Amino acid sequence: MKFITKISPFIALLFFVSACQQEDVFEIPNTLGLEENASLSALMSEIESGQKNVVSIAFAKDLMVSGEATEITSDIVIKGYVVSSDATGNFYKEFYIQDDPSTPTAAIRLLIDITDSYNMFNIGREVYVDLKGLYVGEYRTGDGVITIGELDRANNRITNVREEVVKAHILRAATTSEIEPLTVKFSQINDSHVGIMVQVHDVNVASSNVGDPYVDPYDTFDTQRTLEACDGFSKKTFLLETSAYADFDQDILPSGTGTIKAVVTKTYDGDNLVLMLNSTEDIDLNGAPCELLELSDFDTVLDEQFDNVVDNSNFDYTGWVNYAEVGGELWTEQLFRGNGYVEFSGYQTGDDVNIGWLITPAFDLTGATDAYINFKLAQHHLDDEDNNTLEVFVSTDFDGTNVTTATWEKQNVLVPGEDISWYAFQDVGLINVSSYSGNLYVAFKYVGAGTDTTLDGGYFVDDVLFLKK
Repeated sequence: MKFITKISPFIALLFFVSACQQEDVFEIPNTLGLEENASLSALMSEIESGQKNVVSIAFAKDLMVSGEATEITSDIVIKGYVVSSDATGNFYKEFYIQDDPSTPTAAIRLLIDITDSYNMFNIGREVYVDLKGLYVGEYRTGDGVITIGELDRANNRITNVREEVVKAHILRAATTSEIEPLTVKFSQINDSHVGIMVQVHDVNVASSNVGDPYVDPYDTFDTQRTLEACDGFSKKTFLLETSAYADFDQDILPSGTGTIKAVVTKTYDGDNLVLMLNSTEDIDLNGAPCELLELSDFDTVLDEQFDNVVDNSNFDYTGWVNYAEVGGELWTEQLFRGNGYVEFSGYQTGDDVNIGWLITPAFDLTGATDAYINFKLAQHHLDDEDNNTLEVFVSTDFDGTNVTTATWEKQNVLVPGEDISWYAFQDVGLINVSSYSGNLYVAFKYVGAGTDTTLDGGYFVDDVLFLKK
């Protein structure tokens, strides 16, 4: 076990809740019982006085040490909003909270030794978690789902918080907010979305699963079914997972196309991201099939496949910018088995920090009604995807020279992480840039190090495509 004493700056909160009688346990209570109100009021007083600090969910997740259950010894508290429910049995002795009801950026799982928790921790409920004395880690080592719980000492992993400890540490407020699902495409969902409620449009059940029940009768624990969604010129797939204990397990998967609202989580072994429903009311597939875009309707402004690279040389294509913000390393040209691409790797650069930018020529959006960018990415020897990163940005005020003075807007791109095989290129899908005007530049920004073997992984970029009509 590691012992954490990391403290964030104090965030003052003002909170007031009126004491009232506990409602029927079988109803979703909108008010607090006297004992519960007293516990929450005491916690708020400690926050206001500075005895305890409120930190972000992202901060709490960063306390995790890979492969270990980490005790939290600091007087810190997280605030979140419940997005999962055990009302239908699809979730069991757990719930997820995200950091905002409508614009979430992070979420975390809470393991509790309580069933029918939806009676207290209903969807949208504002929750405060007093973290001191609890643990952060994974329930199944390596599954990638960061979790708050107690310590299973025999296995040095997270286990469920006992009911009496829940009463002292996981406190609900009187407020229930409406959760507005984060609208995403299948191609955009990544590990950062785990625990967040998302919404995907233009979805249908794969033809091979239409008419099947949500759960295969021969599956003891859960079943994954394949969903599809229109995404530009093709359909992308994603897994829908349903517990064998869900009360809708033998309901038939619908045909048609529409919208699904669900919580992003992972399979038991952590190998795949999946969606999990709170209820079948959150899947509405009653519409007509979606229509894919036709490539013939667009003009190809740029189709760079890097066929003319010089292997292991610094990248120097005309119109592109190759810039080292920190360190001496630049993006390089690479050729493998006849395929050309560009790479940035911190391996053996000798630099404590490497930050390298690769910027495309201008994408002229003048007169365009629809415009998209697309490319493929791969990684190799990646050990710490949180700190050895590749990010994608766009800018309309870059002057072609001064990289750090331009305004760069980060794009929601699924960058291959540690769970993706080395050297395996992934198509990021179409990125809609129709809302921009004038000249648009696309930048790939690498961050890593040459003196830290956990931060010297590499990223590849290939097949950069600009389309407009």
